[in-house]
Order: sequence, then C-alpha cells, then structure tokens
Amino acid sequence: MQDRIREVLERERENILSVYRDLHAIPELSAQEFRTSAYIADYLEKRGFQVQRGVGGTGLVSYLRGEDPGPVLGVRADMDALGHLVNGEIQAIHSCGHDAHSTMGIFTAVVARELGLVRKGALKMLFQPSEEQEETSGARAMIADGVLKDMDMCIGIHLRPIQEARYGQAVSALKHGALSSVTAQIKGVAAHGGRPHLGKNVVDALAAIVNAVNAIWVDPTVPASAKVTALNAGGANYSSIPEKGEMGADLRANTNEVMEELLEKVEHAIRTGASTIGCSAEVRRVPGLPAAVFDRDMIRIADEAIREILGDEGALGERGTTGAEDFHEYVKAKPELRTTYIGLGCDLEPGLHHPEMSFRQDALLDGVAILANMAGRILG
Repeated sequence: MQDRIREVLERERENILSVYRDLHAIPELSAQEFRTSAYIADYLEKRGFQVQRGVGGTGLVSYLRGEDPGPVLGVRADMDALGHLVNGEIQAIHSCGHDAHSTMGIFTAVVARELGLVRKGALKMLFQPSEEQEETSGARAMIADGVLKDMDMCIGIHLRPIQEARYGQAVSALKHGALSSVTAQIKGVAAHGGRPHLGKNVVDALAAIVNAVNAIWVDPTVPASAKVTALNAGGANYSSIPEKGEMGADLRANTNEVMEELLEKVEHAIRTGASTIGCSAEVRRVPGLPAAVFDRDMIRIADEAIREILGDEGALGERGTTGAEDFHEYVKAKPELRTTYIGLGCDLEPGLHHPEMSFRQDALLDGVAILANMAGRILG
C-alpha cells in the first residue's frame, strides 16, 4: 500500500503545497473561519466530493463511502488561526499548523478515493472550527450538530515541534492532558486605611487563596498542577481597603479523574481562603478540555501505518504532551468512540503558537500517507 500511496502523493505534490499556501494566506480567528471554510468546501467540490457546510458554525463534513457495510472512520482537521499582537494590532496567524491539518485532511480524502481504499463503511472528513478557544469549542459545536451519530472511530493529527519529533518521525498516540480554569469574584468590606479593623480586605483574602491553592495535593503519580495566574484588587488610592477583587487559576492534569478532584479542591480553597478574612467568593468554572482517552487497537493501527510509511526508526510510539486539545471532547460525548491522535514530526521551529513558526512542508505528504494508510487498513 505504501508504494501506491506515495505514487499518488508525488502526482499531487504541487496541489498539496499549493492548497497549503492558499490556506496559510487566509488565517482567521476561532469561529470566524468563513473564507477558510469556503475555500476547503469549494476545493473538495471541485475534486468531486459532496460537502455539508455550516456544521457547528463554519465546520464542514464530507464522506467517501464504500460499497459494503462497515464502520464510519472520522478524520478530523481543525481550521482556525491564532491572534498575535503585531505592531500594536491583533493579527491572525497560522502559528499552530491548522492550515497544514486541513490540507492533510483534504488530500487524505483525495488519495483514498484515487486508490479505492474505502471498500466498506465510510471515511468521514471533519473540518472543525474554533479549536483554539475552549469556551467556544468547535468540537462541542460539531457534536451538538450531530457529527458523532454515525461515527465509530476518529483520528486526529497535529504538527509537532522539533523538540518532540523530527522530520521523518511520528507519534502513534499523542496524549494531551486535561485543562480547566476557575475564576472568582471576591467581596469584602471597604474601609479607611487608618481603620483597617472596620473593613474586610480582599487583598488579604486573595493572599490566603493563593496559599490555599498552593497547598493542594493530589495523587503524585499523575502529573497535575493548580496555580493562581491572575489577581486584581484595589485602585490608585493606596489608603483605602478594597472591597472587591478577582482572581483566576489554571488547572492541568493528565487524567480526567484527577482534574475533577483538582476542580473541587480549588473551589474549596477559594471559598475557605476568602472566609478566613471574612470575605465571600463567587466561584465559576470556565469550560475546559478533557484529557486523552485512546483505544488500544487504534494506537496499534497507527503504529503499523507509521512503520510502513516512515520505517521502524520513524515510529516514536506513544508520547505525552503538556498541551490540551478539544479533539478529546468527541470521546467525552461518545465514550465508545475509538480514537487516536497522530503527532507528526516536521522539524517545526521555534515552536507552536510562535508568530514566526515554520516547518518542513514535505512533511504534509507524510501526514497524508499515514492517514490514508490507516483508512485503508480499517476500511479496505
């Protein structure tokens, strides 16, 4: 299968690089991927695919169906760019590689159809908006529009920085941790600085909260952290005891169970810390992202595909990463969904989310080859 896939990819090389460059030139922020979505849909239709538009906002769905009954395999690609401050203005830049992911999604379908890799079931291409904004998660929006109803399996893919994987290497299961945030409004009692005993100082409450959060313990065998990352209280007049303040905390954990424990303990720490000063706290959980939960068979299939395409030396196995991804919302919503998530080496520097991020574009062909190989193994 490898030789056949590579032969088609060489014929499509200029198309692949051209589509990538076109998408790279029209970056759009989360939930604003109007030109990107239209470009992808138009290109797929030009190549003979039917496309459902407007899924989960600007998202797209396209099928390649086999003749025989079988499972539905999703391949998900995200579309949004990041906002960077450039010359005093926010500018959208594809600094996380979603333009590359969309390109690989398009040509996975092209190659699979060209080679007849889908003989049973269906290959379902998902082009997802708003991955970068957990509060407006594009995965949750597409789930709400019913994309999971017929899906049995799903594959995600992401470019990796050079520190994690070199060009010619790939990870068969990139394990993201869970991400959550907690915010709180703290209410005290205002007073004159010369009569602090008449007030309830929210600065003291915030200090107590920071110490309480820092004292939280969870299972030490599971990487996790909770830390206060934002504080705000008081004003220009330093002689007044402030009555209002606010704070925010960032939470990370490698399992969803430990994340839930962290959330409960952080909320308790905030309320308890505030109450020690006589203040009250209105606590809010900000919608976060779940940790990866993968299927062992899907990981095995991914590893076999990587070894066939890149050789044994290119197969890095399973790896953890400190980032988070809304791809894992699909399994959270449908626990029986079988997934894995490919990490693609491409000599990406200086790093993801850097406005000057760049990578070896030939790696796009590797990514398409791996995805198409997996599709053939599952649906052929």
